[in-house]
Amino acid sequence: AWATGLFEVIAGLIILVGFKTPIVALLLAAFCIAAGFIGHYGQGGDDPTLTFMHSQMLMKDIAIAGGFLALAMAGAGAWSIDGRMLGGRA
Repeated sequence: AWATGLFEVIAGLIILVGFKTPIVALLLAAFCIAAGFIGHYGQGGDDPTLTFMHSQMLMKDIAIAGGFLALAMAGAGAWSIDGRMLGGRA
């Protein structure tokens, strides 16, 4: 569990400063999809409230992954480390 938390913190900081943004964003998108399906798909049993809650959490994880995919396609921007290394073309 600590490795997962460490990955999320480090990857989040890397995204924040904009270093290797497309690669890290793709990794985080894959992580969100995997975590969503492992933690929420088919959960809830016979309780409709729990089933609904888990389906909403799965959709939330997929939406966050979509945001990371959009970030991977758009890049981090001119003020990021990537942008400074590429001359404002990130």
